[in-house]
Amino acid sequence: MKLKRIGAVLCASMIFLSSMVVYGETIDSISTFIKNGKIVAYSDFSEEDDFKKIIPIDHQYNEYINYAHGYSLQYPNHMYVDVSLSAVKTLIYDQDRNIEIYYDNFQGTPTSAADYIGYSNRFLKNSRDHVKEYEDTLYIHGMKTHLLKWSREKLPKVHHDKNYYVSAEIVKNYHEVYTIIIKSARPFENYEDYMNIISSFRIVERKGTPKIYMEHLPVHKNFDEETKAFYEKYFVNSKDLKWGIFEYSAPKDFGFLHSLEEKLDYTFEFLVLYQSFSSNGFPMEEMKNAYEHHRYVELTLQTMYMDGRDNSGVTYDILKGKYDSFFHEYAKQAKQFGHPILFRLNNEMNGDWCVYSSYHSSKDPEMFKAVWKHVYNIFQRAGADNVLWVWNPHDGSFPNFAWNHYLNYYPGDAYVDIVGLTGYNAGTYYPGEKWRGFQEIYIPLYEEYDRLFKQPLMITEFGSNSVGGDKIQWIHEMFDTMKTFERIKVAIWWNGIDWDKHMNPARIYRLDQSPEMINTFRERLKEYR
Repeated sequence: MKLKRIGAVLCASMIFLSSMVVYGETIDSISTFIKNGKIVAYSDFSEEDDFKKIIPIDHQYNEYINYAHGYSLQYPNHMYVDVSLSAVKTLIYDQDRNIEIYYDNFQGTPTSAADYIGYSNRFLKNSRDHVKEYEDTLYIHGMKTHLLKWSREKLPKVHHDKNYYVSAEIVKNYHEVYTIIIKSARPFENYEDYMNIISSFRIVERKGTPKIYMEHLPVHKNFDEETKAFYEKYFVNSKDLKWGIFEYSAPKDFGFLHSLEEKLDYTFEFLVLYQSFSSNGFPMEEMKNAYEHHRYVELTLQTMYMDGRDNSGVTYDILKGKYDSFFHEYAKQAKQFGHPILFRLNNEMNGDWCVYSSYHSSKDPEMFKAVWKHVYNIFQRAGADNVLWVWNPHDGSFPNFAWNHYLNYYPGDAYVDIVGLTGYNAGTYYPGEKWRGFQEIYIPLYEEYDRLFKQPLMITEFGSNSVGGDKIQWIHEMFDTMKTFERIKVAIWWNGIDWDKHMNPARIYRLDQSPEMINTFRERLKEYR
């Protein structure tokens, strides 16, 4: 929902709800009420409602009151207010500046407010790309506040780049923190330029339930005939789930995979192939080999190096154009391959183990989205109409902070053809981890994605460790539950091992670990043959 007020008049502004674009009325009342994502004429609401209020203060400022998250804040009255991701953040913006307000509550977790502040700002360790300009601890209405101001180089591949930042982490108590992040396309004029907003922050009584008011829809694309037929067969008209597998040796070599498939009496139509900047460009040989064996590839490109080189500034370097020749050649080769590709760019972006996570780049997910759009546009200019774009967060955000929420990374409906789900039962090898059943992971994940995304869904990679529980029971639960997920069209088992630093097997995801496991998969795959 987007609202704009000039003086005391609420101007007609676009409200995005589901698949409809509705225009708000001009309202001359003193206050504006927003209830569950819609402008209403009354202020009554219950605990089940998500209620906001906008009050004109003077000729320059409005007050925004967010009851569900329990705060108020004053902002320049020419700016728009977007509450479409109310459960995650409020965005107040104009052409030159974004104000993002987040609320985190770490009650019941090991994380404290101090932990949050320290971990959120570790991106400053990359002093090549980030310039810390000011840092202080102050008190706002009695609440300890960490104030940080920094900047980075203007990025030519980012439209109207907002490269000047201020963040204020306002500590309500040991577990609760509010964060205001201001991003600007031009330098801040002075201290008051941002502090007038930050210092206006106040706590109000929390009442109500924050929600999401966005629904993402498929956008028609002009795929080539083979890719269009593939998309319709497997992702639009398919009534049956298709299984895929990641097996390290395939699709370069099919010897081991064929022997495994013979034991399982099942042919996996979908494979996974990982690429990085350390790879030798587009994997034409492997892609052709897969196609000759009647397999489709989820080609996963991660914009990082895997050979020990420094990755800290890669995201910024991409947006400076330093990798354009790589992407142009990659897209050209993808087009020349000429057959359908499931192209998964920078998966699990909401995990700090990925260098393209905003954890590494100013805690700003807009950088991820800018990379995605930049690469997408290069592919479009290359005429790569055989590429289906798969957007794939992790089921849990690490760190689990509101600014790192997976929906902050969504690049837009025009850039996403298929939405991927990924959640692993990592087992209990490492301290602090717990065994998670298939239903525990996927029922809430599927229900949320089913509600928010109307593009086809697939499980892009998943598996269960053998350490910490009964993996055979987990597999049976997986097959039993998967039948209820009508919108999941493809599910890909990650048949590998994660090793610890001493090269001991920590997470054993293999499905051929024992004869009993092979027999279990063989029996349960019968109905999919």
